[in-house]
Amino acid sequence: MAKEKNKQQVYTLVVQVGRKSGDGLPEESTGAALMCFASGVDEAEAVRETVAILKQADLAPLDVTGYGALRDREKAGHDIAQDERDLMQRALDENSVIVAQMTPFYGEDDK
Repeated sequence: MAKEKNKQQVYTLVVQVGRKSGDGLPEESTGAALMCFASGVDEAEAVRETVAILKQADLAPLDVTGYGALRDREKAGHDIAQDERDLMQRALDENSVIVAQMTPFYGEDDK
C-alpha cells in the first residue's frame, strides 16, 4: 500500500529578529517583528524553512510564534483580509516563505 503524501498548508508565523550587520533594518531600530506566510506539511517544517531563509537574508531570528494554518485561524475567529489570503495562496503555489509585514522595534533608550 502506497504511503499517502502529506498535503502542504500555509502557516502564519510571527518571527522576532534581533540586529545583525547588514540586516537591512532601519538603523535606529533594535530589531523587528516579521509576519510571514510559510508553506509546509506541518507547522514545524514551516518554522524551520522560515528561520533558514531569514538567516540566509542576514537576519537574526530570535523567536517564532505560530498561529496555525488558514483553517486554524478561521476557527479561532481571526479576520483574514483578502490580501492576506492572496499572499497565503502565493506561498502555497510557490512552496515558499513570504514576509507579509515588517514592524521595526525601537527601544526607549534609543530616543
